[in-house]
Amino acid sequence: MSSERPADASTGDNLGWTLGVLLRAYQGSVVTVIGDFPHGPRGYQTLAAVVGGDQPTQLALAAHLGIDRTVLTYLIDDLVAAGLVERRLNPADRRQRKIVATDAGVAAFKDLERRVGEAEDVLLGALDAAERDTLRRLLWRVACDVRDIDPARDPCDVAEEMLAP
Repeated sequence: MSSERPADASTGDNLGWTLGVLLRAYQGSVVTVIGDFPHGPRGYQTLAAVVGGDQPTQLALAAHLGIDRTVLTYLIDDLVAAGLVERRLNPADRRQRKIVATDAGVAAFKDLERRVGEAEDVLLGALDAAERDTLRRLLWRVACDVRDIDPARDPCDVAEEMLAP
C-alpha cells in the first residue's frame, strides 16, 4: 500500500481512524518485542520513565505517566519483584519513596528500547528517518498538550479503550 494513495471518503482526513489503525499496529508490534516483560507496554513505559526521568516520588511518577497511583503501586511491586527497580527513601523527604532503576533494570530497558525502536521503524517504514523523527516530535507535543487539558484521564486507559474489540 503506497503512502501516496489518495484518501477515500470513509477514512480520508479521519484522525480517529488513522490513530486507531496505528495504535493497533503499534500495540501488536510492541507486545511482540516486549514479550513477557512485567505489565507489557505499560511496564516498559514505566521503566523508561524511571530510567530517563527524575521523578522525586512514586506519586510524581504516577502523575508523569498518567497512571492511577494505586495501579502504579502494583506495577512497581512487580518491577521490584523482577529486580528491575527498587524503592529508596527520598533524601528530600524520608516519608516518601523514590523509584530507582537497578543495574538489571537499566540493562533491560536499553535492550527493550532498541527492540521497540526497531519495531517502530518497521511500523513507520513508509516514512524516511527525518519524517519519523518529525512525526515523533509532533505526536509528543500533542500528547503533552492533551495531558495538560485532561490530567485526570489515564492515557493508558484511553489506549486500552481504543484497543478493545
